[in-house]
Amino acid sequence: MNNQDLRQSYPVNRRAFVSMIAAGAASTLIQGNAAAAQPAPKARNVVLVHGLFADGSSWSEVIARLQAAGLNATSVQNPLTTLPEAVTSAQRVLARQDGPTVLVGHSFSGMIVTEAGMHPNVSAVVYVAARAPDAGEDYTELAKTFPTPPASAGIVFDGDEGRLSEAAFLRDFAGDLPEAKAKVLYAVQEPFQKALLTGKTTHAAWRSKPSYYAVSTEDRTINPDLERFMAKRMGAKTIEVKSSHLSLISHPHEIAQLILEAAGHRHRTQT
Repeated sequence: MNNQDLRQSYPVNRRAFVSMIAAGAASTLIQGNAAAAQPAPKARNVVLVHGLFADGSSWSEVIARLQAAGLNATSVQNPLTTLPEAVTSAQRVLARQDGPTVLVGHSFSGMIVTEAGMHPNVSAVVYVAARAPDAGEDYTELAKTFPTPPASAGIVFDGDEGRLSEAAFLRDFAGDLPEAKAKVLYAVQEPFQKALLTGKTTHAAWRSKPSYYAVSTEDRTINPDLERFMAKRMGAKTIEVKSSHLSLISHPHEIAQLILEAAGHRHRTQT
């Protein structure tokens, strides 16, 4: 599929679209998907999946808040090798859950949520500044219909192994974190295999499961307008967080609240 076909499939007047989103202010409810319009079943389990340049510990601040609210939280150690292997890792964790489970993905792992979210234990899907492709969609081509985010230029490869340069990590990935903390995260980033980027989803869980999306308005890793487009397309309950790409670390309270809502829990966690 070429860019022209994509623009025909997903017609977007960007100026009008941005104006519409701006009118919604910081926290916007967007309905349209029949599944999203239904309340999510109550769940006590949450499975979280990390994206590129990170590992499972990136969810630590969110996990602490979910646990304080009485939820059982598990962070998947995404192998970052190929999409099928990453999906299998998530599915193994989902199979161990004892009932309805909210599946949450950050960044690249939105691909995993979109595919593995079809698991019968999954009661709702949550995307945190994440990719949200349709079934069989070429996400790279979709992303090209929006301006390229700065972090893309900072990816460096050593053979088939990719990582983000320190400058790009600090500026474009973790830009609203204290520099000392961002440097620690940079030091432990998990490299990914180039083959991971070629995978395509075969299902789109957001078409049949209640869906939630947290847009990072200051994101320099995924274009915020692309995030808004994907959230609107899936009819997700959407919040906007004034954050870098790492809202799960810089704004864990807001992200935990969205996950609690997806789990059907109304009470609030501590900030």
